Amino acid sequence: MCNCRWLGALLGLTAALVVNGCANRGSRVVAQRQTGESVVLVGEAPANLAFAPLRSEPIPVRSTYRDGLPQTVHYQPGQDYLLDASGQIRRAPGSRIPDFGTNMLYGKEDFRHDQFPGFGNRGFFVYVDYAHREKWQRPPANAELGVARLPKTRQKLEAGEKVRIVAFGDSITAGGDATEPGLIFWERWAGALRVKYSRASIEITNGATGGDATVQGLQRLLEKVLQQKPDLVLIGFGMNDHNREGYGVPLDKFAENLRTMIGRIRADTGAEIVLFSAFPPNPKWHFGSHNMQAYAEATERVAREEHCAFADVYHYWMSLGARKKPEDLLANNINHPNDYGHWIYFQALQAIGL
Repeated sequence: MCNCRWLGALLGLTAALVVNGCANRGSRVVAQRQTGESVVLVGEAPANLAFAPLRSEPIPVRSTYRDGLPQTVHYQPGQDYLLDASGQIRRAPGSRIPDFGTNMLYGKEDFRHDQFPGFGNRGFFVYVDYAHREKWQRPPANAELGVARLPKTRQKLEAGEKVRIVAFGDSITAGGDATEPGLIFWERWAGALRVKYSRASIEITNGATGGDATVQGLQRLLEKVLQQKPDLVLIGFGMNDHNREGYGVPLDKFAENLRTMIGRIRADTGAEIVLFSAFPPNPKWHFGSHNMQAYAEATERVAREEHCAFADVYHYWMSLGARKKPEDLLANNINHPNDYGHWIYFQALQAIGL
């Protein structure tokens, strides 16, 4: 019988699984692990996991991202769900898993969320832990936009000094719909940095405000960022900027606003800067322009030209969600990532290489 050894995973990071193939005289297959991947299930229709799971051990399916909470329900294979080797999962007849077909926004086209009080997906997710051996096509790393643009921050961390970080942006950065503060993407990132640089003192502050576009961000910059005297600032806008005319900020003005923020932060504090892009909201949402790719590209372009680091959330989201429904990752069914979505953001920040 073959033995399996899990290598440790840090703060939900994808971990390597080494499988010793006894029949093949020690041949080794390296796989990756997904922890808490989310999906919503409609009736008995199939939905897709991001990868085809290995079936060499039980695959936990539960009602909460973090296991072991008082409200966590552990679902049973055959009784509550059916999962095949391709990564398709569906509700079984009589399942205890909530039917997403009963969600108030299910099947609605061009919906206005303000007409549906109580909207959201939180009560419909199932979360799945599994290993897979598919090759994940990660977005290509760009060393030019990574840690090389954060030399002062890296030097302070390596020297065991104090580093003050401000996370600045909209409701996503504010942690909207994360079920615990520790699951917000930048909290996870700060936690990983504290492990890596155990001698350093890392302080991170939430300077984000729900509903803000870059216009409001500029208005709040003094209070939320400059007065905090940061060493490093994470800047994440775009979700509200990209909305339809009358609700958002035109693309050229969006880029101009980012440049103004960068200039003022550097002039007043000398802090280094990480820009990060956003993901496409629900394509059926009435207020979205559904042109997020252009705003993501503008964010990267500003980072490149202004010599900032850049976290490519957009392409990480598109890569990990390629087989999935938008609703599988949206806590509010509109434009807030759920806990697994915050993990995707965290992966993009990790790719900077700090």
